[in-house]
Amino acid sequence: MAKKSMIQREKRRKKMVNAKADMREELRKASVDIHRSAEERFAARQELAKLPRNSAAIRLRNRCAVSGRPRGYMRFFGLSRIAFRDLALKGELPGIRKGSL
Repeated sequence: MAKKSMIQREKRRKKMVNAKADMREELRKASVDIHRSAEERFAARQELAKLPRNSAAIRLRNRCAVSGRPRGYMRFFGLSRIAFRDLALKGELPGIRKGSL
């Protein structure tokens, strides 16, 4: 099980990413638009740099929905390999069964 503080930190990051996504996207488009002047693009870059670092989507880390484990994550299920195996063996994942039967 991951530390509770790490799970909470990730939740705060996800919340901030969702809150600032529109502004970040708008500034990003303005900073690479070749039809704008160099000063406008530079100003957009500076505004983008002023945003909190945790508002960037790249800072998010995929974590298991059950245990919060960051490694061995299966995106399709939203689980780590360990939680996936436990749930699959209990028969709690529909359509999943052991391969070597």
